Amino acid sequence: MGNWFISAWERIEKAFLVSDRYVAYLDGFKTTLIISLFAVLLGVAVGLILAVIKYTANHVEKNIILTFLNWIANIYIGIIRGTPVYVQLLIIYFIIFAKMDTSPIVAAVLCFGINSSAYVAEIIRAGIEAVDAGQMEAGRSLGLGWGQTMVSIIMPQAIKNILPALGNEFIVLIKETAIVGTIAVRDVTKAAQNVGAITYDLLPPLLITAAMYLVVVIILTKLLAIFERRLAQSDRR
Repeated sequence: MGNWFISAWERIEKAFLVSDRYVAYLDGFKTTLIISLFAVLLGVAVGLILAVIKYTANHVEKNIILTFLNWIANIYIGIIRGTPVYVQLLIIYFIIFAKMDTSPIVAAVLCFGINSSAYVAEIIRAGIEAVDAGQMEAGRSLGLGWGQTMVSIIMPQAIKNILPALGNEFIVLIKETAIVGTIAVRDVTKAAQNVGAITYDLLPPLLITAAMYLVVVIILTKLLAIFERRLAQSDRR
């Protein structure tokens, strides 16, 4: 048993410490976080627009333009949620950007942002729907327009409902970006594969990568739980 632990440690040391290979993991994980952060920001921006379109279509007098936009939003969300993100990544980089000198990181951000937006749209729409309908009526009775009521009264309450779900979306997004090595992005998973190719021992690099993801996810989950408790406390007050 002792020899096994010594051998395992030597394999991990070779995969992480020898020749300062830990730098490749850290650089790769920085790329992973950058892609995830900008993708979730893009996803929230596009998702908010989609959510408002869908909510508006169901709660105001319909017109041709609004009906068309709602139809487009539903098709967009259906296609994005109904197809694998891996396939979307390949289409965006190897087909849409095939003849463009586009950084693979930009393509990855765009892909994951688009993918996330379809899920964020439903999260935001559900958060808005969760706000009591009387809040809109109260805002209109005070002389506020529909848009003013939405921005000043409805959205602040909806944000409190959706922030925990958006936090979970960010956690999921971080793990999903593990496939970006397919388009030559040097993320942490790609770094592990490169180290494994050098050492001819793939298991230790993959275990190191899995441990890095696990630590970050645990930290974010704990922070999210603390945030949710504080939101609950503020609601009770």
